[in-house]
Amino acid sequence: MINLTFWGATGQVTGSCYLLETASHRILLDCGMFQGSRETELQNEADFPFDPASIDAVVLSHAHLDHCGRLPKLVKDGFNGSVFLTEASFPLLELMLRDAVHLQLKDTEWENKRRERAGKELIEPLYELEDVEALLTLRVAVAYNTPVKILPDITASFHEAGHILGSSIVRLAIKDGQQTKTVVFSGDLGNPQSPLLRDAEIMTEADVLLLESTYGDRDHKPLANTLVELRDTLAAADQTGGNVIMPAFAIGRTQDLIYWLGKLQRRGQLPQQQIYLDSPMAISASEIYAQHTHLFNIDDPEFTSVAPKGWQAWLKGLTYSETAEDSMAINRFTGGVIIIAGSGMCNGGRIRHHLKYNLWRRNAHVIIAGFQAQGTLGRLLVDGNKKVLKILGSEVNVAAKIHTLGALSAHADQSQLLQWASHFKEPKPRLYLIHGEKNAALSLQTCFNRRGWQANVPKVGERITI
Repeated sequence: MINLTFWGATGQVTGSCYLLETASHRILLDCGMFQGSRETELQNEADFPFDPASIDAVVLSHAHLDHCGRLPKLVKDGFNGSVFLTEASFPLLELMLRDAVHLQLKDTEWENKRRERAGKELIEPLYELEDVEALLTLRVAVAYNTPVKILPDITASFHEAGHILGSSIVRLAIKDGQQTKTVVFSGDLGNPQSPLLRDAEIMTEADVLLLESTYGDRDHKPLANTLVELRDTLAAADQTGGNVIMPAFAIGRTQDLIYWLGKLQRRGQLPQQQIYLDSPMAISASEIYAQHTHLFNIDDPEFTSVAPKGWQAWLKGLTYSETAEDSMAINRFTGGVIIIAGSGMCNGGRIRHHLKYNLWRRNAHVIIAGFQAQGTLGRLLVDGNKKVLKILGSEVNVAAKIHTLGALSAHADQSQLLQWASHFKEPKPRLYLIHGEKNAALSLQTCFNRRGWQANVPKVGERITI
């Protein structure tokens, strides 16, 4: 008997985690961090609803924090199996987790100082650097489209998902007595309009399909319209003398933004001459991208020829801001520059400093180019919140113009998800919609049901038998 239990990214976007059990083994698909409101993030501190020591292996779809962020906690709590991931995810996972533990330790230190002054009980970080180090020794890199027997009864293969570098659709072939059952886990499916990566690989057969639904309730704007909006926003900021602030995920979105800015520059449509990438992690991630150009698509031969030389060769005026001093120095610019910084949902990182210094300026522009989870500062901005916000201890009025460029998302939209799934042959697999807020998953469910394909929206802790 094969059982699958939904433990994360169920009814919400973050915290991806699914437990697969056979008669003799247990594996996890992803072990991600919950992100968003304080209430949502408290889920990270809870004990796992299973014994980590009983998990034989983890199969990781990609290196975004909401898919990998609790792996060190899994090790801390007793896991000692292998973590299977793609070759490009191998270095990105290390980059992501080292940054995550650094921020956690810093946040814990700050919080404990506050608690100590108030006479409250001190807290511990979710995990320590030693837990990250231990986790990193468990990595096993696997090439795309190469089946690997991760356990005697489970074979896994990774297929291009087109979401970020190294992202994968996971296919599991599981022996169940004399039969073999197939589970396909979409991971995060990329937007086919992504400028850098290849499109998600088409899958045609499965017994069970776990499909993400991040944008299950909407389609992105046409890319051409979005690029016009980006061009016009940059021109408006130049005319009024304001800065342009771009919150961006370090892995994936940052590199896409640099690409599009470089394209506009080559067309003579980028008036700003100074672009700051204010994120040490995004800088390191960009270098890893440059080392894996063989995984890029070849839609733009001009870019393909320049890419191996580095991002600063592609986008003139791009300056890397690595130190805290470099970051603070950017705030002396009251206008005329583009600032790209993390975190992508504005719930931490250097972007909060730049928002603090620019949100109240009427001539400033904030470009949101990625999904914003409920409870994050980025979501408040996208939803048009004009109230005074508390940022880094200061009250900040929202006077800047906020722009949402959905077509630059790294996630497939509703139509793209339906199109990708349409390639599965009859009999269609049992379909479960995950990794989406409730409204998005229910909307996508309706679309599938209208097409005669029953889609299920599982609840947290729901267990199915395959």
